[in-house]
Amino acid sequence: MSDKKLRVLCAGAGHMGASHARAYAALDGFEICGVVTRSEGSRAKLMEELGGEIPGFNDFHEALAATKPDAVSISTYPDTHAEYAVAAMEAGADIFVEKPLAETVAEAEKIVAKALELGRKVVIGYILRVHPSWVKFIEMSHSLGKPLVMRMNLNQQSSGENWETHKNLMASIPPVVDCGVHYVDVMCQMTRSKPIRVSGIGARLSDELPEGMVNYGQLQVTFEDGSVGWYEAGWGPMMSEMAFFVKDVVGPKGCVTIEAKDAGAGGASDNVDAHTKTESLRLHHSELGPDGKFAKADEWIDTEDEPDHDELCKREQEYFLKAIQEDLDLSDHMNDALNSMRIVAAAHESFLTGKMIEL
Repeated sequence: MSDKKLRVLCAGAGHMGASHARAYAALDGFEICGVVTRSEGSRAKLMEELGGEIPGFNDFHEALAATKPDAVSISTYPDTHAEYAVAAMEAGADIFVEKPLAETVAEAEKIVAKALELGRKVVIGYILRVHPSWVKFIEMSHSLGKPLVMRMNLNQQSSGENWETHKNLMASIPPVVDCGVHYVDVMCQMTRSKPIRVSGIGARLSDELPEGMVNYGQLQVTFEDGSVGWYEAGWGPMMSEMAFFVKDVVGPKGCVTIEAKDAGAGGASDNVDAHTKTESLRLHHSELGPDGKFAKADEWIDTEDEPDHDELCKREQEYFLKAIQEDLDLSDHMNDALNSMRIVAAAHESFLTGKMIEL
């Protein structure tokens, strides 16, 4: 393992891009060699925060040629992910890519194929995988028996800058695809089973969207072991803040629920920092005693002392650094990302065609 700092080019300086840049600045193994964004304002703000003489660029390919980085962090809109990722790998860099891996399944497959061809590392920003409470949530689901019923949503009542960001995202992908990959990935880890069938619904609740785009969607997925799950996502000023934060898994032996009182409170649906919060996990046992009443009381696992958003991004970048320095095999990591992409894409296809999609 080399002590040499890895020179990383940061593409994107929005909420996620800025958090990842802070992580690189805080970790001894990285050195930021450039920041590239379409927006000069967001770039200037980030570079001022980071300090030092960091080169800034408007064009990604120009930045790649000028900086010759060891690693590239891609936190731009999904419609650029495939182009930037392939170019970075061909230039000799390992890459970190925010979720979703790409705009389409075909583009995501292209990224993975290129990584395997060139022997490059690709880490995808599934932030819940480094969150101790979500890791615990998944671990506890394995004690519930099979099949599992998984219920998850994350609706966001957005306005102002956040609604503008959502509209920019919806220039290419709907909410159920953008956010759904996180929670579908959780479902796959809970079931450890192959997804076989997907259906989806959607609705267009604003005329401000591109033609054919919807800002509300729900997917339903069936797994080979009989487990089922649903995920719901809606963005916009019209969205309800009632029951917008549901994270629940049920099995024959009981259920585990994320009880996030602050994250699930009124006015919190558009708070990005709250979206990963758990606060406590509630384990319910289904076993009944001789009197027909519950044999065990519910158990509460306190998770309030948990990492904030920037700390979670730092943990993602620690994993990225470890993957490069220790030459980790990321085949399963990349395949999991492809699986979650296929499920959410199938849900959108189901909505568009009115048919259930067999995987």
